[in-house]
Amino acid sequence: MLLLSDPGKTLLPKIEFFLSKVGVSSSDLTRILTLSPLLLVRSLENHLIPCYNFLKSVLVVDEKVITTLKRSQLSFLFDVTNNMVPNIALLREFGVPESAISFLVTNFPGTAFIKHAKFVKAVHEVKEMGFDPLKLVFVLAIQVILKMKKPMWESKLEVYKRWGWSKDVALLAFRRYPNCVLLSEEKITKTMDFLVHKMGRPSADIAKNPSVLGLSLEKRIIPRCSVVQVLLAKDLIKNKFSSATLLLPSEKCFLEKFVIKFQANVPQLLDVYQGKIDLLDVGIQSEKTRLS
Repeated sequence: MLLLSDPGKTLLPKIEFFLSKVGVSSSDLTRILTLSPLLLVRSLENHLIPCYNFLKSVLVVDEKVITTLKRSQLSFLFDVTNNMVPNIALLREFGVPESAISFLVTNFPGTAFIKHAKFVKAVHEVKEMGFDPLKLVFVLAIQVILKMKKPMWESKLEVYKRWGWSKDVALLAFRRYPNCVLLSEEKITKTMDFLVHKMGRPSADIAKNPSVLGLSLEKRIIPRCSVVQVLLAKDLIKNKFSSATLLLPSEKCFLEKFVIKFQANVPQLLDVYQGKIDLLDVGIQSEKTRLS
């Protein structure tokens, strides 16, 4: 159908629309159309323009519309009238802030455009699970619920059960960090094994701060825990902080609080953090410095 189109009458106006009206760069548009050439088949007047107008009304600025288009080319192919419009209206009925709606559309456009019946079911399910519509986590939970099938949900509950979490504890963790049920079993197991067995963190502590499970074990958790093991072994800090206090702050904050502050006492501390030297190189037996 695309090959039969008249370039001057049908294709060029659509290309000009994306370049001038939406503000997509020529390089980005080339990539977008390569990935989704069907955009050029859609009616400009009956589909592309109405879709853009509605996205602009939700996202306000063209930059976010462009981000949405780049993130999911399907965002301009979806059924706006029958799905996205009522989906957004439903969120507003529940009192979801415009900032959270904008976040959902920009970061998870597929969720915002999903069939309305499925969206309604997910929204009500999330509300019944105790999520607050006024908080961003509400829309995060919606997109997770829409990705999950019952067998997958139950299998993740079993994984957490092996680490001592009851169903109620797992649900509490889910309310705090919905993505905890999207993590692979391998990722959950490796991170829990390190934090519980090697670092001595109580499983319940991790359930209270489940977002630590989504952090990179090699790039974030192990380097930070190695630094703290050195500081504990040398009695430079007291063992009175949670996993969240250690693992969630930005790298800048962590370096200032745990590395730069103590470099005069332990010159090798930055090398420990960067993985250039082992704990044994600074005379530390890791099993003696569990965070328990």
